[in-house]
Amino acid sequence: MAEGAGLALVAVPPQECPGTGSDQAGEAEACRGCPNQGLCASGRLAGPDPAIQEIKEKMRTVKHKLLVLSGKGGVGKSTFSAHLAHGLAEDDAKQVALLDIDICGPSIPKIMGLEGEQVHQSGSGWSPVYVEENLGVMSVGFLLSSPDDAVIWRGPKKNGMIKQFLHDVDWGEIDYLIVDTPPGTSDEHLSIVQYLGGAGIDGAVVITTPQEVALQDVRKEINFCRKVKLPIIGVVENMSGFVCPKCKKESQIFPPTTGGAEAMCHNLNVPLLGKVPLDPQIGKSCDEGRSFFSMVPNSLAATSYRNIIQRIQDYCSRNSRQQEENT
Repeated sequence: MAEGAGLALVAVPPQECPGTGSDQAGEAEACRGCPNQGLCASGRLAGPDPAIQEIKEKMRTVKHKLLVLSGKGGVGKSTFSAHLAHGLAEDDAKQVALLDIDICGPSIPKIMGLEGEQVHQSGSGWSPVYVEENLGVMSVGFLLSSPDDAVIWRGPKKNGMIKQFLHDVDWGEIDYLIVDTPPGTSDEHLSIVQYLGGAGIDGAVVITTPQEVALQDVRKEINFCRKVKLPIIGVVENMSGFVCPKCKKESQIFPPTTGGAEAMCHNLNVPLLGKVPLDPQIGKSCDEGRSFFSMVPNSLAATSYRNIIQRIQDYCSRNSRQQEENT
């Protein structure tokens, strides 16, 4: 994923890749069909982007960095990112930041009740928009004149925006930085892993729904994480059943025909962090830009969220101890 002067690898190279420093770069058998073949063969690849080291220095004040991923759209990834941020920020002693890098579909401003807000520039850089004193948000949605504006950008401009978010935003002292990503395994994902890699990413939380059509794409996301050596904190099964508030009968809106996330996690040897049931109040809280935890604090879904958030916190604590032991 090295990036040079306007030239960058556009995909994760195959496992048999001879490497850009090899005499066989772009000419080996494994290079056939690779989108980077011409670039490697030309010998024009330069060293790492200097911004990586600058971002590493900038991120020294951020203790934990978490990516929220999903190969499939519409599984509630941004909703989970928002709830994770709200849940962590319930501890007034913790400073939390939520970064939305879904450049073409920034929904975080709406979900967090910040639609129409603008980013302010200071001497130390861009200032996040704050929901609470200990919860700041940054999104390309704050840079648009209208929430209905379409962002029609190619990869390089998206990458430049992500770099700017990490490099130019005055994040300050942060306990948790949550990065909400778009669906898939493309430019935005490669960029965030590249730029944050040097600063150390705690890991990724992968969101899915129970049905096989979602699990197919989520398996690709897990394979992506393994190829780029991104630790997987675990998988969350969203929209996992619906309990009628009147009769209390449970229904499977998205039937887990192949065993759901639990079977997938068992087969791929990744942790299952938990299951969040469908709750109409979740969608209502997002539309109104309010915290679900404050609206329905004792609901089954709120309890599921809290259990998952606790497991993520436990993972981050263990990760911090291991890093201290290794230094």
